[in-house]
Amino acid sequence: MKANERIVGLYEDKAAAFDRMRGRGLIEAPWLDRFLTHVRPGGAILDIGCGMGEPVAAYFIARGHEVTGVDSSPSLIALCRERFPDQDWIVADMRALDLGRRFDGVIAWHSLFHLSPDDQPPLFPRFAAHARPGAPLMFTSGPDRGEEIGDWLGEPLYHGSLAPDEYCALLAANGFGEVTHCPRDPGCGGATVWLAIRS
Repeated sequence: MKANERIVGLYEDKAAAFDRMRGRGLIEAPWLDRFLTHVRPGGAILDIGCGMGEPVAAYFIARGHEVTGVDSSPSLIALCRERFPDQDWIVADMRALDLGRRFDGVIAWHSLFHLSPDDQPPLFPRFAAHARPGAPLMFTSGPDRGEEIGDWLGEPLYHGSLAPDEYCALLAANGFGEVTHCPRDPGCGGATVWLAIRS
């Protein structure tokens, strides 16, 4: 099995370890706050690749937002339901996401980049279909087009990325403007962050 095809099973098999190891220190907070400046008070947020709901979804919930979290791992979603029972948690592959509703904000933090470059472009119409006019979309990517395979708990961990101009074209084609692109943000652990607003 190719490393990119193993991602779904890897997070399910290692769900307990991921829960223990995922930092809760919120180096993401400045970006999450920037995202929230575009979300109406109490607005509904779609968290794609939500994991066990911590720390990102928990940050939004603590600030009064309704969160719908989607993840392919039933074990991680079970943790979300246990910890945040008043929110909506859905087991689904993001590549087939079709919830039939729109949100005041859409985020795919450290999740889109687990898909191959070929699998990423079809996600952008799905992002658009779930975003209300004026809603922010925020996601992380690699800094350049390519694929990298790291090691996590003795197994290959896949990351894929498009080139910046490809992301810009996809955002524009799917009705997202006011694009902010920060490659390798040193204040956010070197994450490459994208923030765009649905027209």
